[in-house]
Amino acid sequence: MASNSIKLLTGNSHPDLAKKVAMRLGVELTKIMVLQYSNQETSVTIGESVRDEDVFVLQSTRPNDINDSLMELLIIVSACKTSSARRITAILPNFPYARQDKKDKSRAPITAKLMANMLQTAGCNHVITMDLHASQIQGFFNVPVDNLYAEPSSIKWIRDNLMRPPVGGEAKGQYECVIVSPDAGGAKRATSLADRLDLSFALIHKERSRPNEVSRMTLVGSVDGKVAILVDDMADTCGTLAKAADTLRKNGAKDVVALVTHGILSGNAIETLKKGSLSQLVITNTVPVAQEKINALNDSFYVDDQGVTHGCKLAFIDIAPVLAEAVRRTHNGESVSYLFTHPVDG
Repeated sequence: MASNSIKLLTGNSHPDLAKKVAMRLGVELTKIMVLQYSNQETSVTIGESVRDEDVFVLQSTRPNDINDSLMELLIIVSACKTSSARRITAILPNFPYARQDKKDKSRAPITAKLMANMLQTAGCNHVITMDLHASQIQGFFNVPVDNLYAEPSSIKWIRDNLMRPPVGGEAKGQYECVIVSPDAGGAKRATSLADRLDLSFALIHKERSRPNEVSRMTLVGSVDGKVAILVDDMADTCGTLAKAADTLRKNGAKDVVALVTHGILSGNAIETLKKGSLSQLVITNTVPVAQEKINALNDSFYVDDQGVTHGCKLAFIDIAPVLAEAVRRTHNGESVSYLFTHPVDG
């Protein structure tokens, strides 16, 4: 058991998640004041000593304030470093700029690498994140990075909510559902989920004309008469999910549900989902979602007299227990890899 105590700090990006993690750990959030001056500069004041303590800074990214959230994190980490914290772990449930992980065109920056440099310069000794868009981002750091997975929690949700005994009494659910990857890049994630659930797998090949726009989709595999479960790491403008759902419906899927780790829901995402063929979007709470967006989606959902669904309802998987257990194991010097394949009871 480590002799120094856990100090959990958070900025303004996702206080609800931080409170849940603190409650799960049985600790109080460390007192901190994060303010923004009229000229938009961020000011941080830590309200209690962190000298020789094991500090964890939990900071997500709000869809419209990513850069402000990032600066808050860097300043908090720097303040803890200059206040003589023994170790500083940054917890980024949704890693910012993760899609800018490679030089895919002339003069393009590798901004994810810049994020790694900034976090280490600020004073991070360790990073915890979840479902990185590109796992190679871990290699951008010279400090340990634990990339947690939402897969165990997703498996539990699917078993509890979607897998029903099929007609004829065959093995539970294996003829009812099919796991679908909305693109080739997510095939590994989707096949892993399908294998662990003993379900069939399908893939949608997509062609993009420009960023955030998909021009054409082709289904590889069968979804006829089944509940199609789209699996992805991120739902941003939701154009891909909406077109994928349309493709699956046209190919005979009786229902389409999406399980996504990071529900960013930016731009016209809500309107896109309300008008699309997706009946339910299930996301984790790595990113805060405004209550107005939640209400707008859930209010749009209904089932008509013929049993056909309209609109899209929103459901959440709480990842606070996973983050809290990662903090506890890190603090006590225990293995974190257990969490890669095992769910944590809520």
